[in-house]
Amino acid sequence: METKSILIINASPRKKGNIAQMVNEMSEEAKACGWKVDVIETQNLHVRPCMACMQCRTKGLCALPEDDAQRVLQLIQDCEALIIAAPCYWGNIPGTLKLLFDRIVYGMMDESDRGFPIPLHKGKRCVLVSTSTTPWPLNILLNQSHGAIRALKEICRYSGFKIVATIEKGGTRRNTTLTEREAMKCRKAVRKLMR
Repeated sequence: METKSILIINASPRKKGNIAQMVNEMSEEAKACGWKVDVIETQNLHVRPCMACMQCRTKGLCALPEDDAQRVLQLIQDCEALIIAAPCYWGNIPGTLKLLFDRIVYGMMDESDRGFPIPLHKGKRCVLVSTSTTPWPLNILLNQSHGAIRALKEICRYSGFKIVATIEKGGTRRNTTLTEREAMKCRKAVRKLMR
């Protein structure tokens, strides 16, 4: 029987921050359940900016020379489930993550003749995670971590992923470690993802 795989895209540059701790909890839970886990850290990727040439929309391939964008796209295409974890930057996702998704849009969704999106990952599931230094509940009410989650939901929904859980943590400037309750929430989300 083939081992199922989860891809985790970590868009946080902090090696021991809240996002890293959450990703670690989810990764360990998935491995304990026998799933293969790949973790990509966007700050370590070499991805050139999109030129908006639109060639990928007509030819199904990026016009730029191959770099880490195509490698990550292959991992997304090959995985059964996806976890995207991103800290909030100005109420949105970090530039490294946006750059990646700009470059691989052609492998995430297609377009009908009338310009309507056609999802390319229907049937796959995902979990979305975000943190913010803005304290709870303002991180949600002021669209900080909630803004990052909103942007990720748009990417995932248009790509066909079913979002099974979202996790948001506010006040990370002072709360630098996960509580047991937060760690349990991460483990519970990944178990839901693997159903």
